[in-house]
Amino acid sequence: MALRRIAYLLERDRAESHKVQAFRRAAATLAELDPDKVAALAGANRLKTLPGVGDTTAKVVTEALAGGVPTYLAALEETAPDPLEGDASALYDAIVGDCHSHSDWSDGGSPIEEMARAAAELGRQYLALTDHSPRLTVAHGLNPERLRQQLDVVAEVNERLHPFRILTGIEVDILEDGTLDQDEEMLARLDVVVASVHSKLRMDAPAMTARMLAAIESPHTDILGHCTGRILVGRGRPPSSFDPDAVFAACARTGTAVEINSRPERLDPPDELLAVALDAGCRVSIDTDAHAPGQLEWMRGGCVKAAAAGVTAATVVNAMPADDLLAWTASHGA
Repeated sequence: MALRRIAYLLERDRAESHKVQAFRRAAATLAELDPDKVAALAGANRLKTLPGVGDTTAKVVTEALAGGVPTYLAALEETAPDPLEGDASALYDAIVGDCHSHSDWSDGGSPIEEMARAAAELGRQYLALTDHSPRLTVAHGLNPERLRQQLDVVAEVNERLHPFRILTGIEVDILEDGTLDQDEEMLARLDVVVASVHSKLRMDAPAMTARMLAAIESPHTDILGHCTGRILVGRGRPPSSFDPDAVFAACARTGTAVEINSRPERLDPPDELLAVALDAGCRVSIDTDAHAPGQLEWMRGGCVKAAAAGVTAATVVNAMPADDLLAWTASHGA
């Protein structure tokens, strides 16, 4: 438990993935062993003979078995983010689900059930599983057959987790001509479709505008994901250029929500574009775009951004209970 908690907190704090995986590998190894055997190995100072267990993870396990809070874990727990205040806190409390998340079926780092249980532990009622579509090969996107298989897995996991609910979904690529990168039949089966641009981000503004408008007009598109594609960290990536008045007017008219992407390196859309979307009457979806359990806590940053822009819970689609959300998404294809 201590190893998994450390991995979760490292994910929350944006640690390097190799550190996270070291703790998750050790946790997986120990989970397969009888607790008495683990204790015996710890007592003999032989934990490091196990695959995936090194100096740091062995120390964590030994300290936990001794009845204390491991030093490594205690230090991470002390880095908890500051409490939310005011409108941001009210927004966070109103949100009951997350409409954008990834699992190890595409480029996420954890199994579906592990992502869902982490969301449930945060008090959410549902989590939309939106792994990538096939064109994004670098993210191991799901072709129709793999997506069908995933739907069967989600149904099975939902039986175990009731009343928590995994909503079926996809983050579908908006192709250069504005079509969506998945079979129409499959898109029609899903609970939530997030449509995002992942390629040719430097298209000229008129072409990008036409591309986005075509996707927004699709009856399958529920949420326009991270609309500018910007990256704020490292070498960064500038936002795409498009006509925000035209794009957000189309979102308002079609009932497509504009995502407020909570990933710290995205926080997309920029404040000035979010203001345009709100002025146009768009609804929003405050999502984590989580690729690991600890990243589900990034919802906080999205709520801070949304509250600063004047977003209220009445305009946030994932403040709706699951049945109301699904009625809303179903209305797009009517």
